[in-house]
Amino acid sequence: MGELKTAHTADLDAATLAAARALMDAAFAGRFDDDDWEHALGGLHALVWEVGELVAHGAVVQRRLLHGGRALRTGYVEAVAVAPDRRGRGHAGAVMAALERVIRGAYELGALSASELGAPLYERRGWLLWAGPLSVLAPDGAVRTPEDEGSVYVLPVTAEPDRSGPLACDWRAGDVW
Repeated sequence: MGELKTAHTADLDAATLAAARALMDAAFAGRFDDDDWEHALGGLHALVWEVGELVAHGAVVQRRLLHGGRALRTGYVEAVAVAPDRRGRGHAGAVMAALERVIRGAYELGALSASELGAPLYERRGWLLWAGPLSVLAPDGAVRTPEDEGSVYVLPVTAEPDRSGPLACDWRAGDVW
């Protein structure tokens, strides 16, 4: 296993940010755009290095999710990726352990949107699939996002959400979940 480091976006130099962005491009085979990258900035990054090469990354950023009449302070996981030639070595688990420590120490709830490939990792780590309807607080008001249902997972910390109820996220460019 490589060396795991955590740092806020503000503490990462341009070369590290460029390496992380390049890792996203390689790991997601062109399905990771500039909006996706923007979503990963402004929070805490977990980075795994092997012999000076960045081989895994994930970030947790603060978002507000609305549920049960409350705006929950949520640690939202973004940009979890492992270099294609380094998969299966525990790097994703190490990244998630670091991010989950932050979530448990600073947020009411953890949340993320999982790909089909990534979902088993989160399920094994105790993340729970959201079963209720999803929406986004868009500039023109609340808009249902049924295309995202079945991919949003939560990690309750101090909040005890009813996972069969509605959940809404704050607006952002690109994929809202």
